[in-house]
Amino acid sequence: MLITAVIFITSALIFYTVGVWSEKIQKILKPWHVIVFWLGLVCDTVGTTLMGRMASSGFIFSFHGITGTIAILLMLFHAIWATVVLVKKNEDMMAKFHKFSIVVWVIWLIPYISGMIYGMTTEL
Repeated sequence: MLITAVIFITSALIFYTVGVWSEKIQKILKPWHVIVFWLGLVCDTVGTTLMGRMASSGFIFSFHGITGTIAILLMLFHAIWATVVLVKKNEDMMAKFHKFSIVVWVIWLIPYISGMIYGMTTEL
């Protein structure tokens, strides 16, 4: 189960990074960016759920647990907001959306990195 969880969480990193940075480079939110944001959220949620099942204590009230929860909630809000912006077709919002995306991505990296560190320093 560990390999599957790692694959999902790494896929989330890949999807989210590609979506956020390609949106910034292309300077406008496009439909495929939104799809990639949703795929990143799904992969992160599945990977996190699998990791939680492997942990003997479930959710741990720790730096990683708190930042991980915040990150998933932000990813959910980000994907929903991206969908709304795209549906409304507001050119100004579509052009500025990348600023929000980068903030969410940076915040998401905190539990990703702390999870790697935690995973390398503890036994499952």
